[in-house]
Amino acid sequence: MLFEEVGEALRSLVPVELGVLKCRSHRYGIKVWFDTETAPREHYEAQVVGARHVPEATVLAIEIGFHAEHPKAADNDAALRRLAVGEKRWRKILGDDAVAAPFIGRPQDWRRCSETWLDPDLGDPDLGFELASRLTDYVTAFEPVLRARA
Repeated sequence: MLFEEVGEALRSLVPVELGVLKCRSHRYGIKVWFDTETAPREHYEAQVVGARHVPEATVLAIEIGFHAEHPKAADNDAALRRLAVGEKRWRKILGDDAVAAPFIGRPQDWRRCSETWLDPDLGDPDLGFELASRLTDYVTAFEPVLRARA
């Protein structure tokens, strides 16, 4: 499975000094976090999303980045504000593709800072590593900012 492959690659890419990497993959995505047994409300994710949620896509897209999924929108907005403080630093790593915005498919309360890859070939043998590499970029860009503001 694609996202199991992403998880295996992440284990070799993410710096060990960030803590114990935890992953939960399924057929259409992977959730990534550190140290705790269960995923916190703020975590990293790569997931397949349908074209109805990403109108620029013909069939589907893959979203990659950071998610804030607290029950209250204000808590999710606060997570994005913490990231905004360090934006100059993480933009150097992530570039302009990272978008801080309402969550795809659940915009009323959840938030994200992520990018979408339009209509990728899910059968591409390099896709798993490419996703893991980009997710590692998000982790290494955001973790210093988030941990400094915690």
